[in-house]
Amino acid sequence: MPSRISCEVCDESPVTLVRLAGALDLATMRAVHTVLDRCLTAQPDALVVDLSEVDVADRLALSVFAAAARRAADWPAVPIVLCAPPPDAAVWLAETTACRVVPVRPDCAEATALAGAWAAPRLRARLEPVAGACRRARELVTDACGRWNIPELIGPASLVLTELVGNVVRHAGTPMQVTLTLRRPYLRLAVTDGSRAAARATTGQDPRAEGGRGLLLVRELTQRWGSAPAGDGKVVWAMLPAN
Repeated sequence: MPSRISCEVCDESPVTLVRLAGALDLATMRAVHTVLDRCLTAQPDALVVDLSEVDVADRLALSVFAAAARRAADWPAVPIVLCAPPPDAAVWLAETTACRVVPVRPDCAEATALAGAWAAPRLRARLEPVAGACRRARELVTDACGRWNIPELIGPASLVLTELVGNVVRHAGTPMQVTLTLRRPYLRLAVTDGSRAAARATTGQDPRAEGGRGLLLVRELTQRWGSAPAGDGKVVWAMLPAN
């Protein structure tokens, strides 16, 4: 049975625009959540959601936007702005906690400008799965930490990103995108590759083994880390305190 809501994603770099059309209720909000989550794992600078063609059949379904905004504020630090809601939806948004979490603007132009202004500093690079990738990752960390005046994080962030990149070189063997984002109080590191195999920190392994400790080291050095599906592959991310 086809969904009663459609979600059109327009990558208008640096801001991604999602246009929704159709009925938004407790059933179709799941499809909306899936699309928003997929957009967030791509780590755009910001995300704008156009509600101009949405018929809100259940006001509780609007909670999907607040949930996405809370998730995005943690990782990957992507601001979300809603735009052009129908009059009844605008009233309901104003009456709920949603507007406290995700701002609403009357048109897409204003929403896009606001989202772009709130975007966190990011540094991106494409790397090939070759031996020099880890060295290039360390150079990226040094560059980013210098730009953002957080030199104290060069050491730990270089170590973490080297492990994430090395994991792709050793196991995934695919091209990767490295993204560094500063949204205080955290520096976020992320590596997206073309393998669907989830990244897991192995415990209980032979202490004499020469490898397999990379993600355990990432876990110990970071505030949080995780792995999520991203397109045809996955993204592995980590957060370091940057006070």
